[in-house]
Amino acid sequence: MALIPKSHPRVKSLLIREKLVSGFDNGLVAKEGLLAQGRGEAFDYLLGERTGKSAKSAIKAAAAQILLAKLSVISVNGNVAALCPKEIVKLAKQTASKIEVNLFYSNEKRKDNIVKTLKKNGAKEILGTNPATKATLSGIDSARRIVDKNGIYAADVVIVPLEDGDRTLALRKSGKTVITFDLNPLSRTSQTANITIVDNVTRSMDLLIENCKNLSKKNNKTLEGILKKFDNKKNLSNSIKDIKNNLTKRSRFA
Repeated sequence: MALIPKSHPRVKSLLIREKLVSGFDNGLVAKEGLLAQGRGEAFDYLLGERTGKSAKSAIKAAAAQILLAKLSVISVNGNVAALCPKEIVKLAKQTASKIEVNLFYSNEKRKDNIVKTLKKNGAKEILGTNPATKATLSGIDSARRIVDKNGIYAADVVIVPLEDGDRTLALRKSGKTVITFDLNPLSRTSQTANITIVDNVTRSMDLLIENCKNLSKKNNKTLEGILKKFDNKKNLSNSIKDIKNNLTKRSRFA
């Protein structure tokens, strides 16, 4: 990893880039994943690189939904494994969620590398690697249609950080509740998911873990009340307003 001085004004963003580059070098991240990171970073600029009120509202709703789930599964791809493997494992342990590896640009070597990274960070059971338990998600033609029958296929709630829109739609059509992290509030994924956290996953994952810990002390009625108050379309609209307000503020100093 390159030596980045802590005093650099872009230190956090540069460290994220280095994690992705390291993930690529270590066989976790596909080349296309690097391009996706660049697009996300552009939207993070527009958001002011901070976790706003709308993101915090979505995080709270996501925590309530995960805690209410009969079976929640965290879907992991290469970018997520490179950026926040420790947090993924911590969230799974905090909420009794399962972890499943699911890739768009799929190959067994890259999948093995992701599994090794997750295990290195404390994961015990990782689904999506056993051919004997594979199942097919209908409504999608990519490799992501192949899921684990004991994981995503059986889940009622699926957490999909940095997801593609086709599978989000397929998951919704199969009757699952989908929680996603997406810096672009206009994307198909954002617009299709039940709960969209418009924020950088490296910032919001810790907040989600914290919210799950705090809300775990609440009863189901309270958790259901949080979900009832949450409107994803309205929250996405607020995220777009956050971008607009940030740009308006910035334009005064241009």
